[in-house]
Amino acid sequence: MGLKVLEHFDGSFELEPAAQESLFNLLQSEAFLQQVSQQSQCQQVEFTKLLFQPVPYSTSTPKGMPHEFEKYHGSNNYVIVNVPPNFMFNAKIFRPSRLCAVYHKLG
Repeated sequence: MGLKVLEHFDGSFELEPAAQESLFNLLQSEAFLQQVSQQSQCQQVEFTKLLFQPVPYSTSTPKGMPHEFEKYHGSNNYVIVNVPPNFMFNAKIFRPSRLCAVYHKLG
């Protein structure tokens, strides 16, 4: 069985305003911020309100993310986390099925 190489994957998406607000509230909850801080070994993090859909790995997307987010991947000042599936479900977001969130390390 061979691998299928994708030349282009459209990672764009748009969230309904109510779903986005619900998701942002979950991603900014104190308990989740503390969890992200602990996992990233820093004192505090802040949600940047930047989300992206992971994209298939390819020669043009070697990090599995849109190009405009690669600067956060390589930075010591930011951390990228997978949005927990239960957050997606609670916010009633089913498309896309996966999202990543960018957090800024504050200390």
